[in-house]
Amino acid sequence: MKIHEYQAKEILKKYDVAIQDGVAIRKMSQFDSAIKKLQARGINQFVVKSQIHAGGRGKGKLYNPKKRDELVLEGGVKFTTSVDKAKDYASKMLGNLLVTHQTGDEGKIVKTLFITEGLDYKKELYLSILLDRAVSKNVIMASTEGGVEIEKVAEETPEKIIKEWVDPAVGIQAYQARKLAFALGLEGNAFKSFVKFIQKLYKAYVETDASLLEINPLVITNADEVVALDAKMNFDDNALYRQKEVAAYRDLDEEDAHEIEASKYNLNYIKLDGNVGCMVNGAGLAMATMDIIKLAGGEPANFLDVGGTANKETVANGFKIILSDKNVKAILINIFGGIVRCDRVAQGVIDAVKEVKVEIPVIVRLDGTNAEEAAVLLKKSGLKFEVAATLKDAAEKVTSVLAN
Repeated sequence: MKIHEYQAKEILKKYDVAIQDGVAIRKMSQFDSAIKKLQARGINQFVVKSQIHAGGRGKGKLYNPKKRDELVLEGGVKFTTSVDKAKDYASKMLGNLLVTHQTGDEGKIVKTLFITEGLDYKKELYLSILLDRAVSKNVIMASTEGGVEIEKVAEETPEKIIKEWVDPAVGIQAYQARKLAFALGLEGNAFKSFVKFIQKLYKAYVETDASLLEINPLVITNADEVVALDAKMNFDDNALYRQKEVAAYRDLDEEDAHEIEASKYNLNYIKLDGNVGCMVNGAGLAMATMDIIKLAGGEPANFLDVGGTANKETVANGFKIILSDKNVKAILINIFGGIVRCDRVAQGVIDAVKEVKVEIPVIVRLDGTNAEEAAVLLKKSGLKFEVAATLKDAAEKVTSVLAN
């Protein structure tokens, strides 16, 4: 699960992590109150930040959502020392369409703004914490190239990325925090501030079950204090049952409608850009299915893992979600019958197709327990299924029906 910058900073503030302070608003009628709150804290320079679940906001462009070619404002993050100018920026951001390199041309409507203090600083750094699955440890990544996409740094100057692995059994140690500070070239008060900062940040990451905590940029102020100028947090969906406060931050407006619908039925769904709908049990098999569709010349329209049961109800709900994507021209069902018998899956598919009234080609490949019985059921159903013997056969059949 992703959250907004202002929400991530609310969490970090609870852990005494130094952040760029601010006030979130959802309506222009809240702007004056937000400014007064900041001024009461002695703040007289401001940054107006669009809040969407995508990076590159500062370099993005805002358009009128009703007239997509009408440019309203260059940049979704704006600094100013003028209250009037800040208000003008806010009015041009709120309710308009922000297009960045991460949103693609469709962009995202800005429904929340974060009005923050404008900080004077002398250096930008990059800092993130995430899980390195290859070694089963958390890794802290840091770089002197703050304010730049880490992918670009990794491609052009990989030697500038510093990595420190933390054993989750013992947590971050003081020597590791100092090692990172030395590697970033910090000295004096900035060094001490960073050591305290990273230890608090790591605690926030672990205790909230985050899967990613990224600060870009992390700044060194003119007073040699380390402050999170931005904050991005993603969380492990499987841990949300014990993170009620984090789960409450979920913003359905920022999520794909198909994925929201799928989550209601405990289906793992991710929309893609192709035209072959995929219904598979098991995440690994789903990935392999998408790969082989690509190798056969097709384009998967989604990742959909229906889990271990694959009964009539889950299959029917899967069909409904897949068919809600108008780009889907054929469906490939690939189920391995281990926990569930293939003949039961086949009957579930038959019942679901009748219920949902699927009118596009459906290719079915079932393997495992009672696979032969399942094939007989499908052939005798009177429905227009293409039955495949292997995964390669299934991929070739689905691309073939699309070509005709």
